[in-house]
Amino acid sequence: MIKTPALLLAVLYGVVMWFFSAWRLRREMDARSKPLADPLLEHQLARMAAVLEVERIPVHLYDVEPVNGLAAPDGRIFITKGFLRKFRAGEVTSEEMASVIAHELGHVALGHARRRMVDFSGQNAIRVALAGVLGRIVPFAGVAIANALASLVAARLSRQDEYEADAYAAALLTRAGIGTAAQKSLFRKLGAMTGAGGQGVPAWFMSHPKSDERIAAIEALERRWGEGLPAR
Repeated sequence: MIKTPALLLAVLYGVVMWFFSAWRLRREMDARSKPLADPLLEHQLARMAAVLEVERIPVHLYDVEPVNGLAAPDGRIFITKGFLRKFRAGEVTSEEMASVIAHELGHVALGHARRRMVDFSGQNAIRVALAGVLGRIVPFAGVAIANALASLVAARLSRQDEYEADAYAAALLTRAGIGTAAQKSLFRKLGAMTGAGGQGVPAWFMSHPKSDERIAAIEALERRWGEGLPAR
């Protein structure tokens, strides 16, 4: 039987670790980033800023090579140096880059970073509780099973965040006159660019949905909007 104090300690540990991770990430990004100033992107950013009724959308360049866009817990948006390199080489269009930034804006606007703190804390409590129960039933494998189940829950929640940020980006891009075509075309490129197509990995363990599933979700939104139903 798992005692309540053990669960409370697990939740507290999750909260402390989340704040520590956020602090460490901020220090890392402060040390290795600078404001992104690219005239070819400014036009697309200005279109989205007009929709959001803000003067401008600040984006930072993160000096790492992996192709990625990031939304930091403090609300800042980052594009990696590797992603910008692909853009300047003509492998990614300005509209596709705008779709990445719109997606990260979605993570910020929808409070995903804050929700992750709650989720991480809860998952840690689940892990402790399951490890205690399963450890009695299957002593040698209980902890491993508990960790796997907690990871499954984390992956599912992360995928849900990605779908929500995609929907936010689709709405923003549509209202800005950029459209969702670039959003979908970028998904088709991402596997090759990142080397992470997800082949052989069960979808429920992946932190991001598969590209074809994300495209299908956006197209479902487009059909709904085409029928005159409001975006939520």
